[in-house]
Amino acid sequence: MLPPLPNPAPEWLVPDWPAPACVRALCTTRAGGVSGGPYASLNLGTHVGDVAQAVAANRARLECSLGARPVFLDQVHGTHMLALQRDSQDGQVADGAFTQHAALACTVMVADCLPILLCDIQGRMVAAVHAGWRGLAGVDGVGVVEQVCKQFRRFARARCAQPAIEIIAWLGPCIGPTAFVVGDEVRAAFIAHAAQAADAFTPLGPGKWLADLAALARGRLQAQGVSRVDGNNSSAPWCTVGNPGRFFSYRRDGVSGRMAACIWRE
Repeated sequence: MLPPLPNPAPEWLVPDWPAPACVRALCTTRAGGVSGGPYASLNLGTHVGDVAQAVAANRARLECSLGARPVFLDQVHGTHMLALQRDSQDGQVADGAFTQHAALACTVMVADCLPILLCDIQGRMVAAVHAGWRGLAGVDGVGVVEQVCKQFRRFARARCAQPAIEIIAWLGPCIGPTAFVVGDEVRAAFIAHAAQAADAFTPLGPGKWLADLAALARGRLQAQGVSRVDGNNSSAPWCTVGNPGRFFSYRRDGVSGRMAACIWRE
């Protein structure tokens, strides 16, 4: 049995999901750091205007809590997945990462977009994905979910000479379905390749819709054969906009810190 996660901030989210014992994961909240003002207190983003020394201290606290090295990405709302190696450095352009190496944490930052953490049921590979609507919709129906699942299947072929692999996923907090107002073009981008995605949109007025980002992700994951999806169920406690004391939200505040979702192998 592995020891308890050394978590200095009880407010952080530790996924309740059937991952194997060798896989660890967490999602920070805005608690547990040293930043002030709109970044209070655990801002992990270096690109949002916070004091650099405060961000460095916050990242050091995170790494100490993980017992693994988090690798931070330069996220661009794209679909590229980065294979993390032991010498991988921060700042590489990607919207997701995967690895088979131990003590190396796949890490994505969010402040309304949806973090998705994944592993295979044997715990041989882990991945983290940053899913805003653009990355989730992707191009011609191929977005971040399809790209990361492709990497799991590629791993299975290389290790087992077959594409079948059982993947599970956990969804972290994101902008909720009563706060995410989008236009016709967003809805069209999803239903063009999956008619059932229409169920994740509620009409708000001419050309406007409320979108359920977590539901859209669940649909994409299920279509890729992901066997189980836990975490964010689109209810109010998971909404970044509606919980200002717990979560950062760029859409709500304009100037905002960033949270991190991390997954790693022991």
